[in-house]
Amino acid sequence: MRADDHSRRKAPARQVTAECRSRPALHRDITVIGASAGAIGPLRELFSRLPRDYPAAVFVVMHLAPDSPGVLPDILDRVSPMPVVPARSGAAVRVGTATVAPPDMHLVLENDRVRLVHGPRENRHRPSVDVLFRSAAVAYEPRVTGVVLSGMQDDGAAGLWAIKRRGGAAVVQDPKDAEFADMPRNAMEIVDVDACVPARDLAATLLRIASTSVEIPDLPGTVDMEKEPRMSARNDWSMEALDTIGKRVPLTCPECGGALWEMADAGPRFRCHTGHAYSQRTLADEQSIQVEAALWAALRRLEESERIAGSMAAQARNRGNERSAAYHADIAQAHRGHAATLRQVLAERTASTAAETVDETLDD
Repeated sequence: MRADDHSRRKAPARQVTAECRSRPALHRDITVIGASAGAIGPLRELFSRLPRDYPAAVFVVMHLAPDSPGVLPDILDRVSPMPVVPARSGAAVRVGTATVAPPDMHLVLENDRVRLVHGPRENRHRPSVDVLFRSAAVAYEPRVTGVVLSGMQDDGAAGLWAIKRRGGAAVVQDPKDAEFADMPRNAMEIVDVDACVPARDLAATLLRIASTSVEIPDLPGTVDMEKEPRMSARNDWSMEALDTIGKRVPLTCPECGGALWEMADAGPRFRCHTGHAYSQRTLADEQSIQVEAALWAALRRLEESERIAGSMAAQARNRGNERSAAYHADIAQAHRGHAATLRQVLAERTASTAAETVDETLDD
């Protein structure tokens, strides 16, 4: 739906300005929402219940395939009393409007404007929830409410930590109510959330938080959060810059092979000098994927080598060269044994992964 249609059908939005930040009493007039697998239903539930005059600007990041048609704004707009629009780089941040990140672009808030950046993936995603949350925390401090909905892995946890660190509020969908509990549950592991509610209660919870004034908090010092969102907004990463916000570690990026820096804030997380970022959990999963890929590649090479050695043994035998035939036959047998061992290792890894999945499902 076009923006001019919204202006006729829905309440006009109020621009968020820098002057708002100078008030002695503030309201939480920035709401940022992170969503992934299983979150379409909760998002529809939330937006159908948010009032037309909801007193905050809303921003949504949902993990989508890069080639997704980007219909989420239309889906939410059909049920929402307030206008829901796709993000446009350079657009003003406005109270009373919900803005949705497009597929394959990070959404960053900076200088009361929306910025879209085709930057490196974070936690294997672009757009990333952490990128939005971290930029909102730096730009608006206690005025921000962060919301983590259903999803796998832990994107959003570090960003929600940053929001709380800057005095904002943290809300998660109750993991028992979520189709995929990982994202809200992992956020709760590192953040003391202000509310954990089922999807049907999210709108009322957010309205209460947004309508309550907050005093300017005495923010804890020492943590410099401004640099990383600024790097994300400009897609500008360098080794020298990363040295100022993290510590180099003897690990490499699973995606590009670059060196990694450890950021010791919201639990260990890592970023490489091209910008890819991982939580510790996501990095472990990605490394496990790489290990399995290497094992399958090794198995393929061993089976090919066994076949070649067997062929060379047969050829030597046909020529009457028994010594050479025996030599190549021994090599073929050794490769066959190594391949069998690798197949057993891969079978055990598959069984272990399946068991862990069952355990997590039972825990939920």
